[in-house]
Amino acid sequence: MTELDKIFTGKVKDKAIFDFSELYTFCYTWLVDQGYWVVEKSYSEKIQANGKDVEIEWNASKRISDYFRFAMKVRWRILGMKDAEVEKDGAKVTMNKGAFEISLSATLEKDYESRWENNSFNKFLRGLYDRYIIRSRIEDYETKLYIEGDEFLAQVKAFLALEGKH
Repeated sequence: MTELDKIFTGKVKDKAIFDFSELYTFCYTWLVDQGYWVVEKSYSEKIQANGKDVEIEWNASKRISDYFRFAMKVRWRILGMKDAEVEKDGAKVTMNKGAFEISLSATLEKDYESRWENNSFNKFLRGLYDRYIIRSRIEDYETKLYIEGDEFLAQVKAFLALEGKH
């Protein structure tokens, strides 16, 4: 069985004016540019009296080696999304406004192909391998994954700060 170590969790939460389509594309492109394979696990829209509620879940993974893989789970939740007319660069454009939250959970997966799981002796060896032989490599990967998760959220915040200026 794959061993999962949750390394990073965080979120961006705001009530703002933003372009949903551009934000969606930006987030997807950023993950792909970092080498992640992104799968949209779910997407739902519900029309409410106060606007549209949108919930999205992405699973993103990046193969590091035969033994290690980075995995990120990105959850979007937008409440009361409505169109908003704003002036941007002297022209009127239609954007969106609403309350949103983008949360991220980053996990380091060890033995994600379950190669060490065929018997109890191999499991024991894997424990020794992780604890004593490659401990510093695991710590390096944990640090790298933490930085990538934090950077993703920082990029989303920066994008929203730029988008919100109209």
